[in-house]
Amino acid sequence: MNPDSKTAALPPDTQILLDTLKQAVAKELEKKKRLGHYAVFWEDGRPVLIGEDAPQTPSGQESKTT
Repeated sequence: MNPDSKTAALPPDTQILLDTLKQAVAKELEKKKRLGHYAVFWEDGRPVLIGEDAPQTPSGQESKTT
């Protein structure tokens, strides 16, 4: 299933809000990347730290570099 297929039937004002949130998140993630900061995502029921400076995590958590 295409992730965007879930949003295809959204009312126009809701779609505008969703698009705005996506743009804001993308902007902040790019800012973090430029500054060398790591980001935390929730994936498969647990946090995943992504970035060059991501702290070492206890076993059971993932850390990815990009």
